Amino acid sequence: MSDNGNGRMSVRLHGRVQGVGFRWWCARTAKGLGVVGDVRNCPDGTVEIRAKGESDALSRFRDRLSDGPPMARVDEMEDLELLAESEFPAERFEILQ
Repeated sequence: MSDNGNGRMSVRLHGRVQGVGFRWWCARTAKGLGVVGDVRNCPDGTVEIRAKGESDALSRFRDRLSDGPPMARVDEMEDLELLAESEFPAERFEILQ
């Protein structure tokens, strides 16, 4: 997270996170909090999320990721290296294929 009230995060979620509506739930949750970024399924069965927004909203988003939708189970949240600010979508939260 950064110092001007805005932050960024990049995480990989391990557990039962594919095939349970996690990407759709994630996008809806992010949009509701005013967080932008993206979410994608990875070939190894994990889900990767890159997000940015106001620090409070980003913190609430991160907290909610531990729960996910009803059929999901998050066993581990792995922090990933943050990418450059310009590599994050600027105005929306996207579900990547």
